[in-house]
Amino acid sequence: MRQTTRAVVALAVIGLGLGCRASRSDSEKGEEKSSAGAEAVPVVRAQTAIAAEQPMPQTLSAIGAVAPRPGSFAALGAPAPTRVTHVYVATGASVHRGDSLVAFDLAPFDAAAQSAETALAGAEHAYERASRLSAAGVIPRKEVDQAATDLAQARAAATAARIARERATLISPIDGVVTKMTAVLGAPADAAQPVVEVADPSRLDVAFTVSPADAARIVVGAPVTLTAGATSNGEQLGAGTVRDVGAAVDSSTRGVAVRVEVGHRARTLRIGETVFGAVSTGVHPHAITVPAEALVPEGEGYRVFVVDSAGVAHARDVRVGARGDSVVEIVAGLKAGERVVTIGAYGVQDSAHVTSPER
Repeated sequence: MRQTTRAVVALAVIGLGLGCRASRSDSEKGEEKSSAGAEAVPVVRAQTAIAAEQPMPQTLSAIGAVAPRPGSFAALGAPAPTRVTHVYVATGASVHRGDSLVAFDLAPFDAAAQSAETALAGAEHAYERASRLSAAGVIPRKEVDQAATDLAQARAAATAARIARERATLISPIDGVVTKMTAVLGAPADAAQPVVEVADPSRLDVAFTVSPADAARIVVGAPVTLTAGATSNGEQLGAGTVRDVGAAVDSSTRGVAVRVEVGHRARTLRIGETVFGAVSTGVHPHAITVPAEALVPEGEGYRVFVVDSAGVAHARDVRVGARGDSVVEIVAGLKAGERVVTIGAYGVQDSAHVTSPER
C-alpha cells in the first residue's frame, strides 16, 4: 500500500512538470508570434505631403544640337578635280564676305575655258552657215534646228567653264568664322568634297528632332528653356522660341525637325554642341501634383507610397506627366487630397507604418 502511494505521488510530480513545460512552451510561442508580427509591420519615419490640384505648365522634352541658321553657313569645295595652291586662312579665323579662303591650280580651268570658247566659236559659225543654207533652200530646216541645239550646249559649256575658273579661288560668301579647313597645300582636291566651311556665329539656332505626335503639340513662337547636355540638369544656356516646325517626316530619322531661335544666351554657343530643350506646350489647369521626391522608380515607370488614415503606406503605380522645378504631374494612379510619402520614400516598404513630423 505504501509503494502504491509513492507511485501515485511520482506520477503527479511528473505530470506537473510536463504541464509547466507545456505552459512555458506556449508562452514562448506567443512571444515569438508577437515578435514576428512586429517585424511584419515595420515603422518608418518619413515626410509626407498632400497631392494637390493646381495649374501645371505642360512641356515637351527634346535633345538637339546647335546649328547655323539657314543662309548663315557655307561649305565650299573645288569646282572640279584639281590641286590646292594656296591656303589663306585657318580654322577659327574671322573672315568677311569676299575674302579669299583657298586657291586651286588654274591650269586645268584655263585649258577647259579655252576649249569651251573654241567650241562655242565653232558652234556659232555652224549655226550661221546652216541658217544661210536653209534660207537658200540648200539644206532642210531640221539641220538648222540641230545647229541651234549644238550652239545652246556650247554656250552652256562655255559659261560653266568661265564660272569654274572664277571659282578656282574660293571666296567667303558671308561674314563669319572658319569652322572647318581640310585643304592642304599641294594636295589634290575632289570636287565632291568641301575643303572649307564658314559660319556666322551670331546667327545660330538649336535644331531638334521630335516624333510626329510631339511635333503636333508644338506651335511656332512657343517658348523653350535650353540647358547644356542631354538632360535638364545641365548648365542653363538661356531661352529661345520655336522658329519653325517641319512639315515632313525625315526618311532616315523618322522624326520631324524643329528649329529654335536662341534669344539671350548665358554664354557663347558652339556649333554641334548638345542641347536639352523644354518646349512649352500649354497649361493644364487642374493637374494633380506631388513633390518630385515622392516618385520611386519601378521598372520602366514610377510608384508612390500612399499613406492611409491609419498611417499605413501602400505602394501604388502612377503615370507621370509634366515636370516642374520641384513638383511633377500625376496623370493616372492618384487623386487630389491623398497623402504620399516624400522625403524618405526610398526606405518605405508596402504596408509599413509611417510616422512623420507633420502628423
